Amino acid sequence: MAFGPDVPPIQAHICVKDGLAAIAFYAKALGAVNTFHAMAEDGKRVMHANLAIYGGEVMLHDEFPEFGGSVLSPNTIGGTGVAISINLAKPADVDAAYDKAVAAGASTVLEPQDTFWHARYARIQDPFGHVWAFNAPVANP
Repeated sequence: MAFGPDVPPIQAHICVKDGLAAIAFYAKALGAVNTFHAMAEDGKRVMHANLAIYGGEVMLHDEFPEFGGSVLSPNTIGGTGVAISINLAKPADVDAAYDKAVAAGASTVLEPQDTFWHARYARIQDPFGHVWAFNAPVANP
């Protein structure tokens, strides 16, 4: 919910092409729960959606070039300069989240691996151009 009692201090707000397809993908790939969405007057585009994902919230909307086009999807602009990080409890959670996302249609950016910052880490790119990172602490050697 946009202004409920548990609004996080920072939220990701992403732009996609085909918001309804994105909501369905995020449900399958990330276990997202659509807690709210409103359609545009055209009945085809998502004006606003709230998705609960791994205990956080991501807001989502379709492109609306008729409103100035200042926010466009990564697929329209040819990439993204942002990765959305999902912090998980255990290294095995990273592998499971990565496997689930790839099985749902995400592409691999970085396969799960242990890193120099003592984390299990992986990155995927969803079909809408957004990059997601999975991160969990590993024992400090």
